[in-house]
Amino acid sequence: MKNFKKLCVLGLAATLLTGCVTAPKSKRDLSVYHANMPKSILVLPPVNESPDTRATYGYWSTVTLPVAEAGYYVFPISVVDTLFKENGVTNGYDAQQIPIQKLNEIFGADAALYIKVKEYGSKYQVIQSVSTVAVEAKLVDLKTGALLWEGQEKIQQANNNSNAGLVGMLVGALIDQISNHLSDKAYVLSNSVSTQLYAPQLVQQKGLLYGPRSPNFVQNSMSSQQ
Repeated sequence: MKNFKKLCVLGLAATLLTGCVTAPKSKRDLSVYHANMPKSILVLPPVNESPDTRATYGYWSTVTLPVAEAGYYVFPISVVDTLFKENGVTNGYDAQQIPIQKLNEIFGADAALYIKVKEYGSKYQVIQSVSTVAVEAKLVDLKTGALLWEGQEKIQQANNNSNAGLVGMLVGALIDQISNHLSDKAYVLSNSVSTQLYAPQLVQQKGLLYGPRSPNFVQNSMSSQQ
C-alpha cells in the first residue's frame, strides 16, 4: 500500500514537471502591424554581406512579386534604383541609412522593407557544388519608425554527381563551376527564399500579413486574435 502511494506521488510529480516543461509555442505579436497596416511598400536595395557581387540585384529582383501578391503596392525596382543612383546612392548600405522621414517624403510610401543578404552564391568542393541564399528582412513604418514585421530565410541546394563515378564526379563539378560563372544559380534559389519569407502563412506564423489589396485581407483577423 505504501509503495502504491509512493508511485502515485511520483506519477503526479512527473505530470506536473512535464506540464512545466511543455510550454505553449510563443506567438507573434502583430498588434503594431495591425495598427499601422501599410498600403504601399518601398523595397530598399539590399545590403550585401556576401562575397558575391551579384547578390544585391540578384536577390532584390525577386522580392517585388511575392510582396505584391501578398496585397501591397510595391514601388518598381527599376524606378527606385534609378532615383537613388541619380542622387548618388549606389548601394544598399547607403540607401538604408537614409532617414525614414526623407524616404516617406520622396516616395510617399507607408513602409519600407530593409533587407540583408547574409549568404549568396555557390561554393565548390571536390565532387559537388552547394548554392546558398540566406536573407534577413524587416518591415518598418515610415511615419513612426515602428517595426511592423521581421523574418529570415535560408535555402541550400547541393548538386552532386555521386552516381557518375570518380571521373564523372570531377568532370561534373568542373562543369558546375563553369556554368555558374555563366548563370547565377543562387538567383533561382532567391525566388524560393522570397516566396517562403514574404508570402502570408498565418497558420504557420510566417510571412507578411495580407495587405489591403489582397482578397484574403479579411483573414488577418485570424492572427489578430493571437
